[in-house]
Amino acid sequence: MNIGKTVATQTWQEMTHGSHVFKPGNALEFHTGDWRSHQPVWLKDKCKQCMLCVPVCPDSSIPVNAKGEIEGFDLDYCKGCLICKETCPFGAIESEDA
Repeated sequence: MNIGKTVATQTWQEMTHGSHVFKPGNALEFHTGDWRSHQPVWLKDKCKQCMLCVPVCPDSSIPVNAKGEIEGFDLDYCKGCLICKETCPFGAIESEDA
């Protein structure tokens, strides 16, 4: 099994078997944000830095800086589920088509 090749260049015999993890800790290698059809838009002026959106993000796509403040979204990994938008009590997160 050659996990170094891309899927486009692999034959079906070389593809990774489903539900098997051959290399743990590799999630950062795969930018899965391309899958989304919607994306969150952070409205900095409305944000109260309450952090309610951070723990509900299933992809940890809301980075928090060293000061403990939100700075926007990591769209490389955001899937566009918009749970963050539904959680925000201040309307500081809107959505747009990706």
